[in-house]
Amino acid sequence: MKIRVNLLLLVLAIFIMSGCGKVEQVVVKNPDAWNKSQKNEFLEILKNDKYESICNQKPLYESVKISQNSKLMTKLLIAYSKNLANGCINLHQFKIAQRKRNSLKYSSKYVTYLQYIDANLIKMQLQAGLSIEKILKPYVPEYIQFESLINSYNLLKDNNISKKSLYKIRLNIERIKLMKPNLGFTYALVNIPEFKVHIIENNKTSLSMKVIVGKENKQTPIFSANMKYIVLNPTWNVPNSIARNEIIPKMLKDPNYLSKHRLVLRQSYILNSKNINFNPKKARNYVGGKGAVPFKFIQMPSSHNALGRVKFIFPNSNSVYMHDTPVKRLFKRKVRAYSHGCIRLAKPMKMLQFISSNYTNTTQKQVHREYKSLKTNYLSISRRLPVHTVYLTTYVDDKGLLHIYSDIYGYDKIQKLNF
Repeated sequence: MKIRVNLLLLVLAIFIMSGCGKVEQVVVKNPDAWNKSQKNEFLEILKNDKYESICNQKPLYESVKISQNSKLMTKLLIAYSKNLANGCINLHQFKIAQRKRNSLKYSSKYVTYLQYIDANLIKMQLQAGLSIEKILKPYVPEYIQFESLINSYNLLKDNNISKKSLYKIRLNIERIKLMKPNLGFTYALVNIPEFKVHIIENNKTSLSMKVIVGKENKQTPIFSANMKYIVLNPTWNVPNSIARNEIIPKMLKDPNYLSKHRLVLRQSYILNSKNINFNPKKARNYVGGKGAVPFKFIQMPSSHNALGRVKFIFPNSNSVYMHDTPVKRLFKRKVRAYSHGCIRLAKPMKMLQFISSNYTNTTQKQVHREYKSLKTNYLSISRRLPVHTVYLTTYVDDKGLLHIYSDIYGYDKIQKLNF
């Protein structure tokens, strides 16, 4: 008869008081015990590498396949879980390449969300008789692209597809493993190489549109954050770098540049802070270079505002968000990498209507009224909507069609598989 042992009792010694007052310690005899169904299940998962996570463990897998040794199987299960949770990209090599790129006046940031794998917990779960699928489940990415790309990879690897394309698919499978876990089945996905944003709801695309992303040297960062609010008729706080390299040089040439572009000059980014008079002699000291400028340019709300009439905020350390833009002609181009890192929307009003209708408590009548006022207003997001900026050079659409995109930021070159 099989005895199921409480998980806590598996890590703690069980002390039994004898009648003589002595303490006897009961130890679990076999910490690497596998039952027959667990072994069969794991071998079946490994046979076709269901989650593409054998990676650098092929020699160990060959030993397991031949011997079915319990200790080796435990070792492989822990390694497989790590590869599933944290991917099979050589992150040490990638970080070195990123540091080198950023030292060459690039602005490139790629956040990897690594998970801790507790080997003792996995051993306890094994001993408690949990199925291998239940043990692996916390580490399997929820994003529909993970399953879709694995299916595409398996269908194409035995066909006459180029090794380069096959490698590209596999690399993107590993990228999905590095995305933030447990953010649900509903989210906004900004796929940078595709130049598109998708609203995914319950693993189906509800809305898609073209976007403009960051230039090659001012890349849109790869990260995840929750959308918190929408700004109608935003002001634009001109960043120091743009003030130094664009605004001040133009003002020195044209004294009327501020009024033409509805810009005001203030002591800080707070709109009602002290007004500053432009001093050309002092301003020349802040042309080019780096660092803060002791006066701030703010662009007032209008149809000509650099942020357009609406922006969508998902707070992050990169000061990146999605927004409208008055420059619509760039959306006709196939390659749309022109921003300083933010995401410009081709159809901002369509995005506003969709998100305000489904993710805020504000009526469309109120949204329309506040939008027309040309005054800055804020709409709070009432339903959770994570935003992921991702770098997927292969992507499977809702019809199951695989799309392959150009490596615009060069990540396909500097991210190497570890096997």
